[in-house]
Amino acid sequence: MNNLRYFLAASTTALTVAAGVIVGATPAAAANLLGNPGFESGTLAPWTCSLGSLVTTPVHTGTKALQGATSASDTARCAQTVAVLPNTAYRLTGWVRGNYVYLGVTGGTSTWAPSAANYTQLTVNFTTAANQTSVEVYTHGWYGQGAYLADDISLDGPGGTSPPGVPATPTVGTTTDTSVTLSWGASSGTVTGYRVYEGTTIKADTTATNTTITGLAPCSTHTYAVAAYNTDGESAKSGTVTVTTTGCTTAPPTPTGLTVTGTTDTSITLRWTAASGASGYHVYEGTTRVATGTGTTATVSGLATCSTHSYTVSAYNANGESAKSSPVSGTTAGCGNTGLPKHALIGYLHASFANGSGYTRLADVPAAWDIINLSFGEPTSVTSGDIRFNRCPVTECPNVESDADFTAAIRAKQVQGKKVLLSIGGQNGQVQLNSTAARDTFVSSVSAIIDRYGLDGLDVDFEGHSLILDAGDNNVANPTTPVIVNLIAALKTLKARYGSGFVLTMAPETFFVQLGYQFYGGNCGGCDRRAGAYLPVIHALRHDITVLHVQDYNSGPIMGLDNQYHTMGGADFHIAMTDMLVAGFPVAGTGFTFPALRPDQIAFGTPAAVSAGNGFTSPAAVQAALTCLVRGTSCGGYALRGGPSPNLRGLMTWSINWDRYYGWEFMNNHEPFLNALP
Repeated sequence: MNNLRYFLAASTTALTVAAGVIVGATPAAAANLLGNPGFESGTLAPWTCSLGSLVTTPVHTGTKALQGATSASDTARCAQTVAVLPNTAYRLTGWVRGNYVYLGVTGGTSTWAPSAANYTQLTVNFTTAANQTSVEVYTHGWYGQGAYLADDISLDGPGGTSPPGVPATPTVGTTTDTSVTLSWGASSGTVTGYRVYEGTTIKADTTATNTTITGLAPCSTHTYAVAAYNTDGESAKSGTVTVTTTGCTTAPPTPTGLTVTGTTDTSITLRWTAASGASGYHVYEGTTRVATGTGTTATVSGLATCSTHSYTVSAYNANGESAKSSPVSGTTAGCGNTGLPKHALIGYLHASFANGSGYTRLADVPAAWDIINLSFGEPTSVTSGDIRFNRCPVTECPNVESDADFTAAIRAKQVQGKKVLLSIGGQNGQVQLNSTAARDTFVSSVSAIIDRYGLDGLDVDFEGHSLILDAGDNNVANPTTPVIVNLIAALKTLKARYGSGFVLTMAPETFFVQLGYQFYGGNCGGCDRRAGAYLPVIHALRHDITVLHVQDYNSGPIMGLDNQYHTMGGADFHIAMTDMLVAGFPVAGTGFTFPALRPDQIAFGTPAAVSAGNGFTSPAAVQAALTCLVRGTSCGGYALRGGPSPNLRGLMTWSINWDRYYGWEFMNNHEPFLNALP
């Protein structure tokens, strides 16, 4: 896990950290600055948590503790921000239990317990910077490592001079015809009292974390927020809660003012104006109800990156439901610039072997190639996870360049705007990450290669028996097979370490993807358990994948969405296989539908020449397939289920070396054709 520790502790721009002895700082007085440090308030506030909840056993002290339920895509992070003094020493401690549980300071350092069967204390000492007035502390687990526990977290030192933290959003208790009872989680810092607002009007002022507002009209709707104050000022207002008093006799009117107030890669947040007499609200996408709540905001999550959705909202009470509002549309984030052309030419370069086509120096690869996958990084053994990238020996490749020239060529390609990736696997490089040790070795060894050569990212070309599903592993969205779970966690770690600019591509065979429409290895009794085994990996990383280019070659006949078998070597095969990724498809025997990928994440692969692999497709047939997929024309007898994809990313081939051997026929035919597509 050293690589994980490096990632979490790499940035120290905001904090000066000394391990063991703190030097040059004003000594801190012992006082816990954190609100709700032992999670005894009954809520998580003022902690902000992902996948967090309260449990009553096991606890370190008291009656409650934090539980973070990590997943394959979420570390269940829980954080809190407090005011601090500049140039001052602080001590952060906490008691944790579970596998790989972290405690740390954002922008500073962290520590972790790799495997704590019982509560174990973690400690982080740090010193604030000369102009620092706040700090965020956090705890979290690690991808796919199960739930962790945390309790009695303490930040010892003097508090800063600032208003209190923001209280938690109030919740509604007892409601009558004329009154509403509210309660909320306490603020962090020093608190003198709380003010309850309706708009800009103060409706209550109290030292407690609850109050009852009286004198209201029957069947009237009110929206409240809470702010904390002390002698240094007032906090920002909390989130709002909307409540309607009882006594209604008719259904509420239709809500108005539906707007989009925020988006992430996977969610859209909505807000609307309260409807008088409403007990709650339903949010719809078409005729499907996607959210229900009592407030006037909703966040619809689990959406695809860079996808567009249209929503309406209705109000309801005991007397009925209103008509739906006017619709509003929103698009999730994640449509950022990948640094690639709209339609890219992608190829594999034999960097560690010649393979009959001869060795091609990286500097001699023409500028037409937008992504160059260096083939291959291979493991020291199938299950070690230890990846090595050994350049082609002079005995096999007499014209191989020096390491210095090879590295210089990488830099030159990057200056041209090209992406140079390490490709792992291939036909002979089987990789099975069947243990967490292999997973961690994979991450550290791959990182070492990327760092040594300054590469732009990683291509995953796992073939053979690298990925195979355990019998009974039938949940594509939440796989349990170790080689699947560990690969997902490893790739997410690499993506997190290198950031949004990290290019991640995959080159599975049709057997591991599209065959899942007909057979899925986790549930089929007599079939090969590798069938569809890439699907849970692709699904878990669908917001991280730059390009998925399935190998439309070396394949048997595959059933498409038209329920007909398609055979490699013609336009029809590329059209049907690619359409499955554009449209999405049900996975056999699982009850799960593999959602469509964005077209800009999809390319298809074909051999560069007849000697490069089975399933060579003539240039005319390749271009007919691209025309169908991008423009929606010249599709032969196939009807696109996913519709035309003007943003289809492009075309992959095995390989650049074979294309050079055959006089650059593939590149010369397809690079200008791709550039001419809309």
